[in-house]
Amino acid sequence: MSTTLGVHHVGLSVPDLKAATCFFVEALGFKEVGGKPDYPSVFVSDGTTMLTLWQIAEPEAATQFDRKTNIGLHHLALKVADKYHLTALHSQLAERDDVSIEFAPEPIVSGATINHFICAMPGGIRIEFTAAA
Repeated sequence: MSTTLGVHHVGLSVPDLKAATCFFVEALGFKEVGGKPDYPSVFVSDGTTMLTLWQIAEPEAATQFDRKTNIGLHHLALKVADKYHLTALHSQLAERDDVSIEFAPEPIVSGATINHFICAMPGGIRIEFTAAA
């Protein structure tokens, strides 16, 4: 038996707490479920996954993550109901000025039954969205 029981939450350090919160609440339909104003942080959830968004102290001095050279969060992967919703979400996010699409929905590997796409949310954190093909 495993010692752990899954992910309780994922904490993301962000350069703009308001922009990150708006992305999850407005673009993805998460609900704000708490936070610590003195930290400052906001907790958001889609009803299954909770994220803690933590405001960094000096955004102008921050170094962007480079997935090829840094240790840390490579990306956050979130599951979507199905291929239809994946395609619709991609279209919706592609319309936003605060999101950068890395690639459009495609099979995760050749012949896979899972499709995915990756984007960068406000602040540059990479988010992968996946769905059964």
